[in-house]
Parts: sequence; structure tokens; C-alpha cells
Amino acid sequence: MATSIDRIDIRISKENKDLIKYAAEISGFKTVSEFIVSLAKKEAKRIIEEETKLIKSIEDKTKFVEALLNPPAPNKALKSALEQYNDLFNPAASNDFDSFRKKA
Repeated sequence: MATSIDRIDIRISKENKDLIKYAAEISGFKTVSEFIVSLAKKEAKRIIEEETKLIKSIEDKTKFVEALLNPPAPNKALKSALEQYNDLFNPAASNDFDSFRKKA
């Protein structure tokens, strides 16, 4: 499966070109183009990964706050855990979640 080759043209100063050419040579790249593509690809992946994490992070924060403000109804396992907790640490307490939430 052949990969199609595309072209990007850029204009840079002689000083920048010499700097990039020297860095490519001492890094062991065969060509300046190979060096530039390698670094640009690595940086592009890093940026995309960072932005993706940020978006997930915002979505996660939104879900977390939503769960705090509008908690789901307690399921059977959670009710059982509250009963066990109260049996061990607070036998006089009610196993009612509404009263439990008000204390917290």
C-alpha cells in the first residue's frame, strides 16, 4: 500500500534554516525535511493529546458537579452499606438517606 506524498512550502530566514539544518545533521537525520516532519508530527500528536485530555477533563468535571448537585437515587448496595455503617458506628441513626445527606 503506497503512501501518497504531499508538499508543504515554508519561508524562513537563512539563520533559522542553518540552525535547523545543523540540528538535523547532528541528530542523524538524512534530510532537513525528514527532521522537520519528524518533529512536527511529534509536536502535533502531543498537542492533540493534550487538547483531548483537556476536553475530557472538562467533561469529567461537569459530570462530577452534576452528580453532586443532582445525585442519583441510592441503589440497593448503597442502602445496605448505610445500614451496615449505622449498625457499627451509629446504632440510633435512621437508615434514611435524606436524613443522612442533611447531616453531611
